Amino acid sequence: MSSTLLEVTRASHEEVERLERIIVKDLQTEPPTNKERLYQSHRVRNMIEQITSTTHKLIEIYEDNDNARKDEIAALGGQSSTGANVNVFSAFYDRLKEIREYHRRHPAARYVDTTDEFEQLLKEEPVIEFTGEEASGRYLDLHELYNDYINSKFGKQIDYSVYLDLFSQPENISCKLKLTRQYKEYMEKLLEYLIYFFERTEPLQDLERIFSKVVSDFEEQWSNGQVEGWENEGQKNAAIPEQNQIIDLDYYGTVEELMIVGPEKLKEALAALGLKTGGTVRQRAERIFLTKHTPLEKLDRKHFAKGSLGPDRNGGVVALGPNEDAKEISLMEAKLKKLCDLLHETIVRTKENVEKKHALTYDEIVQEREEDEVQPESESDDEDQQIYNPLKLPMGWDGKPIPYWLYKLHGLGQEFKCEICGNQSYWGRRAYERHFKEWRHQHGMRCLGIPNTKNFNEITSIEEAKQLWEKIQEKQGVNKWRPELEEEYEDKEGNIYNKKTYTDLQRQGLI
Repeated sequence: MSSTLLEVTRASHEEVERLERIIVKDLQTEPPTNKERLYQSHRVRNMIEQITSTTHKLIEIYEDNDNARKDEIAALGGQSSTGANVNVFSAFYDRLKEIREYHRRHPAARYVDTTDEFEQLLKEEPVIEFTGEEASGRYLDLHELYNDYINSKFGKQIDYSVYLDLFSQPENISCKLKLTRQYKEYMEKLLEYLIYFFERTEPLQDLERIFSKVVSDFEEQWSNGQVEGWENEGQKNAAIPEQNQIIDLDYYGTVEELMIVGPEKLKEALAALGLKTGGTVRQRAERIFLTKHTPLEKLDRKHFAKGSLGPDRNGGVVALGPNEDAKEISLMEAKLKKLCDLLHETIVRTKENVEKKHALTYDEIVQEREEDEVQPESESDDEDQQIYNPLKLPMGWDGKPIPYWLYKLHGLGQEFKCEICGNQSYWGRRAYERHFKEWRHQHGMRCLGIPNTKNFNEITSIEEAKQLWEKIQEKQGVNKWRPELEEEYEDKEGNIYNKKTYTDLQRQGLI
């Protein structure tokens, strides 16, 4: 009877075993598309979580903190909860009577075959939310973060394709800009999106275990001052310079005399002491003049820059400001780099897709997206594997290899390479001629700074394309007005010369 604790234990073990068999059966099937692979991974992840939950319940049952399992086993053996012996046969028949009475009242409580229910899990399609730009997890959608980057103080005005290379390299940003609230919020937002994307596309990866290794390595590097870009932050100590080595205050009696040093020298001296470096020349001089008669540890904390050394409440010396913030931001950068390594192929694929879109029209983008959404049937994959194609001929419209004579007629065995397209190979004359109008060749010409006109058809070498472009520019320059040959001058006798001839004759004293 399912109400007993032992029956619950048995049913839980059975559920775990069934789920394990279904996981093995599901993983034996190779998904034909990327979307099916995601569905399979999420199905397996959900079943693993269900196994984990059931296992935790079994552990609680076996720990038996309330002695319920112990009492039930004792009752089956003819013993009461107090330890007194009971007639085994009478206990058995009492239990049998109880079971019969239960099934008489609940006739539907019979054994139900749950095989179909578990098999249905293999056909389940989990709900996975992706944006249109992400295309079912194939590409990243960093447009919102890109806008935050180019509109921030630490960012640059760059293209989206360039940002895809730079967002994974935070070491290029100075520490001063990293210690701002804007950068911290940007890093939190970027890390949150990448974690969410990774969990959707790689549900079987244990991200917590990966991050635990990253944190342990980071703690060791931080304590040794080996974190790239944060070496000084990791090894700050409480040593304050006893005197200002840049400006000797003994030579200056007033603030006005100290102002003669200049703003840059004062700023450098203030930075060496960890004091604020902003303000006018007078404010800088007044701030540094305070250190002539007052030790640094007795100065008010308001004079110290954020992140520098200063006095604590007990009169001691501590490191102020964002040392902890620096460590937190640096740890986020370490996690970001690890995620970018795991998503390297996706980042490269995203950049290629962005560059490809620049050369496509809106209708072509819509058509390509519709073609990507078409799911190939599994039967066709089986038929392709059975087709005998030793020469590896291209497939025709009917899904079968084209005739060999047609293969030779169109020259599909002839390879054409284009250096402008990154040494891309094109098979057949038709594909070679068509590629001059495609996005890859257009992008290569755009990178060279050369317009992709008809003059450059059949040119695949970068050097030849540059030489032809120079000749075209020179030819266009012939029709321009040249003052040294076309500007006219007249001497005293009324003779007409061009500028070059006139200056030569004048230089020789003949005019």
